[in-house]
Amino acid sequence: MTTGLVARLPDRFWSVPYAGARFPGSPAVAERPDLAEGANCQLFAYAVLRHFGLQPPALRSSDLWADTATTTRVAAARPLDLLLFNATDDAYGAHVGVWAAPDRVLHLCAEAGRPAVWPLTAFAARPRYRTLIGVKRVVAAPGARCPSPG
Repeated sequence: MTTGLVARLPDRFWSVPYAGARFPGSPAVAERPDLAEGANCQLFAYAVLRHFGLQPPALRSSDLWADTATTTRVAAARPLDLLLFNATDDAYGAHVGVWAAPDRVLHLCAEAGRPAVWPLTAFAARPRYRTLIGVKRVVAAPGARCPSPG
C-alpha cells in the first residue's frame, strides 16, 4: 500500500523502533525528543501528524480520549485522525494509530517493532487491540488551513 499519506511519509519514519519508555512527557523524550531513539505508539502518531502540519497535544491515551480543547471525537475516520484501540473500551493504556487510508491504520507497536500499516481486522484479531474505542481528530486553530494528506 503506497498511496496518499503513507507514500508521502519520509523514509526516516519507517525506521523508528518501538520503545515503550519513550512516551509523551517521559524523561527519555525530554532529553532526546527526536524519533531516532525510538517511540511508543502515541509519540510516533503525534510525530506523523506534526509532519503533515497538525499540532496534536502531547497526551497519553486516556487524556487524549478525554481531551476536548485540541481534539474532537468523530464517528467516521479520515486521513490523519487518531484511532484508539484496547482490549476493552477503557482508554487508559490504549494503543494509538493514525488513519492513513480507507481501512488502513499506520501505527507503531511492540509486536511489529517498526511502523506498520494494518487493516482494522488485524487489530480486531488481537486481544489487546480488539476494541476500537473511537476516533479523535485534531482541531485546527481558528483560521488555519487543514493540510491535505493525499
